[in-house]
Amino acid sequence: MFGFSVIQLVRRNGHKLDKNIRQELLHIYSPFSNIPCFLHRPLEYVSKKAKKLPLIIEFEADCFDDGINDVKNTNSKKLNQYPSISCCSTKLSIEKIEHLLNNCSHIKKIYYDRKLTALLDIATTSIHSDQLQQTGLTGKDVTIAVIDTGIHPHEDLQGRIKGFKDFINNRTAPYDDNGHGTHCAGDAAGNGSLSGGKYKGPAPEANLVGVKVLDKMGSGSLSTVISGIDWCIQNQAQLNIDILSLSLGSDAQQSAADDPVVKAVEKAWDNGMVVCVAGGNSGPRPSTIASPGISPKVITVGAVNDLNTVDRSDDIVADFSSRGPTIDGLMKPDLVTPGVNIISLRSPGSFLDKTNASARVNSNYFSLSGTSMATPICAGIVAQMLQRNPNQSPDDIKLQLINACEDMGQDPTAQGNGYLNAEKLLNMNIRQH
Repeated sequence: MFGFSVIQLVRRNGHKLDKNIRQELLHIYSPFSNIPCFLHRPLEYVSKKAKKLPLIIEFEADCFDDGINDVKNTNSKKLNQYPSISCCSTKLSIEKIEHLLNNCSHIKKIYYDRKLTALLDIATTSIHSDQLQQTGLTGKDVTIAVIDTGIHPHEDLQGRIKGFKDFINNRTAPYDDNGHGTHCAGDAAGNGSLSGGKYKGPAPEANLVGVKVLDKMGSGSLSTVISGIDWCIQNQAQLNIDILSLSLGSDAQQSAADDPVVKAVEKAWDNGMVVCVAGGNSGPRPSTIASPGISPKVITVGAVNDLNTVDRSDDIVADFSSRGPTIDGLMKPDLVTPGVNIISLRSPGSFLDKTNASARVNSNYFSLSGTSMATPICAGIVAQMLQRNPNQSPDDIKLQLINACEDMGQDPTAQGNGYLNAEKLLNMNIRQH
């Protein structure tokens, strides 16, 4: 068995292949135990040509153009390029993967393009962002990119969706066939116009950019999410994107240093965009922080159950909120905000709207729970902070948020640095650049 070419390939190039790719490559031999030996070689030959795998290929530093040319020479049918993180995504047969690894010296690592999903399982008052609103901090002239299932042009967002990109169906006008992204947009920036101001996010005057990377079922892949992040990096100046909000993730299967989505969000961070990411909904088990929330740079958000009261004394970390430490032993989440029974914008006729009709609140709103909801609430507060001083760096913002947290008396693996109290931000000295 060890003489088979793909087994030899994996043994020679194990350091360039993530765990999932190694498993997928070796899986072609799983039927061999039930097949006569004389058929093994022909079956291997056929399997290598027939089986195609979705890949993310990372190139060595300063080798992007050369690496892309090598991938193009495999006659890849669909090739997406992400120059900002020196990666591409494509789908290749095992035979072509073998050829590429044997002939391209520019490859740093190949990852399996696995699935990634939306992280679902009275908030503005609970988080005290209303205190900032009373001083005129409403997120005006700040732009939040919601990387999710899209955004329905809800009346509470009227005139503030400044850009839209669809990596699933290539449509040009804003829409949301799942409903999750619309809810998240409202969590951050809904103005409550159809509820008399009752269901209003922290940044009701912030602008929004919708980036659809998840399908009608709330599912996507590492490559669609990377596509969305890379698009935001490429269009940062044109659309004045200040903040990325990602209420999505997947199980962390490798160190942050080897995670392609982590590399993408950290590139956005380094480019000056504040990145808020959901911690995940796999609590209360320990070490369940999702990717890309395992990044040491970005702001990873957990969820609080505020029991639908303004009084914070009885609030607890939601049972579903993922716990740290991360796969690398890093203490996460960074902080927690409300994430249980959050009422926000409804996307009529969407998947969630049809399958969870009982969650509708009146005719224009919808109730959902998850770190998905906690994350854009945090992003909305960041928009308030950037309106106050647009010159703050992502690191400045993160430090202030951490300093504005209150100890809930729970384990740091659950609450991180604590429960964000936006009112404390008003009294902080802001660094000037």
